[in-house]
Amino acid sequence: MFIDNGPQINLWSQLLESLPLPNIKWICPTAPTRPVALLGGFPCTAWFDTGELSEESPDDWEGLDASAAHIANFLSTEPSDVKVGIGGFSMGAAMALYSATACALGRYGNGIPYPINLRAVVGLSGWLPGSRGLKNKIQVSNEAARRAASLPILLSHGTCDDVVPYKIGEKSAHSLNIAGFWNLTFKNYEGIGHYTVPKEMDEVCNWLTTKLCLEGSR
Repeated sequence: MFIDNGPQINLWSQLLESLPLPNIKWICPTAPTRPVALLGGFPCTAWFDTGELSEESPDDWEGLDASAAHIANFLSTEPSDVKVGIGGFSMGAAMALYSATACALGRYGNGIPYPINLRAVVGLSGWLPGSRGLKNKIQVSNEAARRAASLPILLSHGTCDDVVPYKIGEKSAHSLNIAGFWNLTFKNYEGIGHYTVPKEMDEVCNWLTTKLCLEGSR
């Protein structure tokens, strides 16, 4: 599954379908319309409410849990032998990373069990919601620590991103790593802004092929 937060998801769908990845089914849901504090309360397509992108800003736990459950509901209909993954761009990447933490913890922030066994997570030009206290939540449970350590995550970020600053993406990768998500790869793209480039998508393809064992599956 690949998630974004705006009308451009149709463009992402076309791009993803064109990638040379065998036996991949792409699901590209569209975010609901809601007021967003960062935009002065203006309604737009968004998976959750967010203000300034910083560790001090409050997290919209209700919105995060509702959207993570909505996304997991899509994936719950897939056959049990399917390797399920979540990826996203910008706010979609934030949702993918929040889903990764819910998968490791085995529950959403509201305590309801998380039902999906994620096999891969990709976050492009995004950030990690709910980073405060994540390390403590993971380390109090041996099972959560095991799931965190084994979950493959690929993060990438342009160094000239003027929407989600590069330092936010870099800090998110660091927060995940110190929380115990050790199977994590972080790639930076010099001079790139808040968009993707062919080199980045090639590396996403190579990473997915390796992590999901797609070689020779045509």
